[in-house]
Amino acid sequence: MTKELATTRLGMLTPSSNTVLEPITAAMLHQLPDVSAHFARFRVVKISMEDDALGQFTNEPMLAAADLLADAKVQSICWNGTSSGWLGFDTDRTLIAEIEQRTGVPACSSVLAMNELFEKLGATRIGLVTPYLPEIQSRIVANYAANGIEVVAERHLNDPGNFSFATYSEAQILQLCREVAEAKPQAIAIYCTNFRGAGAAELIESETGIPVLDSVSTALWKSMLVAGDDPARIRGWGRIFDV
Repeated sequence: MTKELATTRLGMLTPSSNTVLEPITAAMLHQLPDVSAHFARFRVVKISMEDDALGQFTNEPMLAAADLLADAKVQSICWNGTSSGWLGFDTDRTLIAEIEQRTGVPACSSVLAMNELFEKLGATRIGLVTPYLPEIQSRIVANYAANGIEVVAERHLNDPGNFSFATYSEAQILQLCREVAEAKPQAIAIYCTNFRGAGAAELIESETGIPVLDSVSTALWKSMLVAGDDPARIRGWGRIFDV
């Protein structure tokens, strides 16, 4: 039997120590043999506000990785990470513009996709779940407040990661989501692309009625749109794919 060739190719910029987003993205695309995801890494080993950690997110290594993705004739390139949550959302806007200018490939990011979904859902009160340090969490909360979105409940695991973020189970993340759901947010953000949150979305949504926006899922939702494909073809991973 001849296998169907992928006609939609999605490019993902991936932190080097991330072990979650690739298999989770592949699982979400499992029923779509005509869509393939391709990954290029750059070095990220620590998440904090220290200078060496912040220096991991300069644009040049990310642009070099984007160049390699462009060689694969991908139809979109997504920064599949959440650094603009604490560095400021304009960092992703600048990166996207530079990727597009340099490669000619339409680009997007996980965080800007999440913010777009908040707007589409009318969500101005959110719950925030992360594995991050308090200093990172407080910057994310402040950046959303400056953009008119209130974090009404949050949980974080006080972990500098990045590799260790993948060691937390989906059950642990489910519990954090249930805790923030008690504050009745209009959406719950699971914020980290090396965190096993995507599989929790449908269960939390069925229990609470609250939309769940996992950062790996928002990256794939926007990547599909940018590439000219329909994210609603992805089933079983939460209601955002119908937005």
